[in-house]
Amino acid sequence: MWKKILLGLAVVIIAFVIIVATRPDDFRFSRATTVAAPPATVFPFVNDLQKWQTWSPWAKLDPNCKYTFEGPVAGSGARLSWSGNDEVGEGSMTITESKPGELVRYKLVFVKPMAAECDTEFALKPAADGTGVTWTMSGKNNFICKAMGLFMDCEKMCGEQFEEGFKNLKSVVNEPKTAPAPVNSPPST
Repeated sequence: MWKKILLGLAVVIIAFVIIVATRPDDFRFSRATTVAAPPATVFPFVNDLQKWQTWSPWAKLDPNCKYTFEGPVAGSGARLSWSGNDEVGEGSMTITESKPGELVRYKLVFVKPMAAECDTEFALKPAADGTGVTWTMSGKNNFICKAMGLFMDCEKMCGEQFEEGFKNLKSVVNEPKTAPAPVNSPPST
């Protein structure tokens, strides 16, 4: 009896490993939108990691998250590290390429809750009604990621986060700019 149970369990485990092994080695998630502003207005919000925090879909998930900024303020070499709760985890993002008004590429490194590396990019193109923005994340699927993909739709989950980010980005880019208050000068005599 026990031999049959163990044999059945072994068959299930082997079948599971084979199914996971046949999953794709790479992943690529992408979403696009149009922001009602020219590329020169949109670009700083994806090229400056401090401005990134004003619209990031993850920034509000942990108000106590610790952030560290290193390197230049914006562009290639700018780096943001974070350490937060279980929802945001721990990791870093570093801008690896920056072409004003056109493209920003990041290297994303996750430490917790699970170690992983991804490449992320924002491609900007002028559009009739503003700027076409495409947000893409790509990387390698290790065995654990492949197995998780059997039970959760990672593309859908990331896509929903990208959509939330786009909504936030549109809000901050199109936020009305307040003019400085006029300075009252003393009456002339």
